[in-house]
Amino acid sequence: MADSVAVEDPKFTLQEVLDTFKSCLSENKEVFLEHYVAGWLGLVRFMNSLGSVFSFIAKDAVNKIQILINHLNGENGAHYVTVQSMVKYELDNQLVDLTKRGSFPESGCRTLLRLHRALRWLELFLERLRTSTEESKTSVMCSEAYNESLSQHHAWIIRKAAGTAFWALPGRATFFDVMNVGTPEQVVAMLGDALPLISEVYQVTEDLYAQNNILDLP
Repeated sequence: MADSVAVEDPKFTLQEVLDTFKSCLSENKEVFLEHYVAGWLGLVRFMNSLGSVFSFIAKDAVNKIQILINHLNGENGAHYVTVQSMVKYELDNQLVDLTKRGSFPESGCRTLLRLHRALRWLELFLERLRTSTEESKTSVMCSEAYNESLSQHHAWIIRKAAGTAFWALPGRATFFDVMNVGTPEQVVAMLGDALPLISEVYQVTEDLYAQNNILDLP
């Protein structure tokens, strides 16, 4: 694992995200934090490839990724191998702000929760892209996905900025080009392979957080 998030990242490819999320889950359905972070680095490259439209989410994601990298490389890194071990370690040692933000604003649990919510938005958006037609509007698809996921966790001013940004999204063809897979049919096929993997990682994390009553960390 790198010590920090690279400023100049390689070009995004959808294959990279597919391969990373394939590696995320252990046989026991534990989520390897290092692969989760690597998957998110790929998603950030995807967002950055589309210009400044997603910058309000991409920049925040980079900050969150860096916090998790710091945990992985820190003196307690052995407790951060999986999301499951991280949750247990931080809860057992009272390293999480459960009711109000205070002593542990950069806890792994809180940090990953923010990425987890954004992952749901991207999953919903990419699924809409997968099933879209040439006439489908990316602005509408992205807004719908956002309203079903991230918007409920954002302040009004951020929701307003997001809504405005989405209207500037490029068309479906540009999104498919950015994925660097091939023809539209090949993009759709690879999304069909990648999205169930992303969805499973999301659901395993969602269930873990629900079981530990930490889905609403401040």
